[in-house]
Amino acid sequence: MDLGLRGRTVIVTGASGGIGREIARGFAAEGADVVLTYHHSQAGAERLAKEIDGRSLVAPYELDDDESARGLVETVLAWSGRIDVLVNNAVHWGATEPEADLPFEAVPDERWQKMIRANVEGALRLSRAVVPSMRERGWGRMVHISSSIAVDGMPGGEYYGAAKAALHGFSRSAAFGLGKDGDILSNVVMPGFTRTETNVAMVEQAGDHYSARAPIGRLLDAAEVAGAVVYLGSAANTGITGQAIKVTGGA
Repeated sequence: MDLGLRGRTVIVTGASGGIGREIARGFAAEGADVVLTYHHSQAGAERLAKEIDGRSLVAPYELDDDESARGLVETVLAWSGRIDVLVNNAVHWGATEPEADLPFEAVPDERWQKMIRANVEGALRLSRAVVPSMRERGWGRMVHISSSIAVDGMPGGEYYGAAKAALHGFSRSAAFGLGKDGDILSNVVMPGFTRTETNVAMVEQAGDHYSARAPIGRLLDAAEVAGAVVYLGSAANTGITGQAIKVTGGA
């Protein structure tokens, strides 16, 4: 199937991360020009740029920096003159060492507020920044990467779940606001616990538990999640918008 992505410019935030890498690879394989953003791992993003086929740009981006979205969009427009697809994949995890035994009401205000503000405001800020280019061309796709935690819940996931759930409400209403100005679609993808290049230890520890909850009896890998993201962000998707779609192997 021709996904109609050749020559289109795609921004993938958090492209040096586990799922982000595969999303970037998936778009590049379809002939898109891919912008690989990073926060900490510039070297990882640059290695990925060398690995993927086609034209790519490595650029810094910080979710919690008010000016970062504007700077990224200016850089991309100077590079390609267009922005066709945005994948909001970057994430702020919060504490570097999660305190699993700490009840949510005891989490320090600064910590939970920063998690919510970075994840929600960062994604919305960048969405706002790319939309003028999409409206001008009358075409665009936004795919926001959420988590099954937003709808299934998880002990310790109260604030992360709240931040991701906010993307669902934004995307649903944005689909209406964008759809009247052209072929511009907005959707959410909710991965579950996914096998990636960066979480091997976690998979070994907890993979069997999550595999047992899935009808297919196994974890999805990052490329399988990426396939859904690439389709939703493509011209082949002509009618799916305003949706929040689980990509979890049925779990």
